[in-house]
Amino acid sequence: FGIVEGITEWLPISSTGHMILLDEFVTLNMSPSFVNMFLVVIQLGAILAVVLLYFKKIWPFGAGMRLLPEKKVLWYKILVACVPAAIIGLLFDHQIEALFYNPWTVAIMLILFGIGFIAIENHNKKLTPRVNSLEEITYKDAFWVGMFQLVAAVFPGTSRSGSTILGGIVLGLSREVAAEFTFFLAIPVMFGASALKIAKHGLNFTGEELAVMGVGLIVSFVVSIIAIKFLMAYIKKHDFKIFGWYRIVLGILVILYFTMWKQV
Repeated sequence: FGIVEGITEWLPISSTGHMILLDEFVTLNMSPSFVNMFLVVIQLGAILAVVLLYFKKIWPFGAGMRLLPEKKVLWYKILVACVPAAIIGLLFDHQIEALFYNPWTVAIMLILFGIGFIAIENHNKKLTPRVNSLEEITYKDAFWVGMFQLVAAVFPGTSRSGSTILGGIVLGLSREVAAEFTFFLAIPVMFGASALKIAKHGLNFTGEELAVMGVGLIVSFVVSIIAIKFLMAYIKKHDFKIFGWYRIVLGILVILYFTMWKQV
């Protein structure tokens, strides 16, 4: 689970979707309440990788713990982008999970956003990005990226990184800026989601549960560092179409599995 989380959290192929599918084949013999919480909290390991790799870009304080104006503005934009998903998540978390956390939603959203990546990359092939640095992102850009993130918050299989990167590209952000801004958005979103899940589950963990959670967090942290470095190196020379095709193929395989082999 840590390996899959570390890879899929940052590549635009849906970590939640892959975790739901992985749970079909690799079963944690623990209470449903713990497993439900674990599949969210394991993301903290991935988040710590972002904090480590981008510490200088996101740390808002200078010498003497003086708040740096440019970093303060960046965090304001990050928070603006997080508002839509935070509101919907707090109000409708249980309903969303009951309605949409299933293989069919995952498969449909994998395919739809896979097509979206291919179509947008083909459309933007000869266009020059309007935003080429984090500083150039406007509050309006941040808000609309947040609206794309909201789609991922509701529909598993969309991919939080996939939807926000795709949204950023549509808005005119370069691939590198869209990817970095997506990484930063994950920090408050995932800390908030993890805190909510832990609060619902409670702090009464067994020793075995703590061990499982610890291993998952450590592995997802290490694998995330590798995945982030790979993605940022990859998109300097390539577009996102390969991830689009991967999503389409995976979505089709999910449909076939749950309509044919799963029934057998």
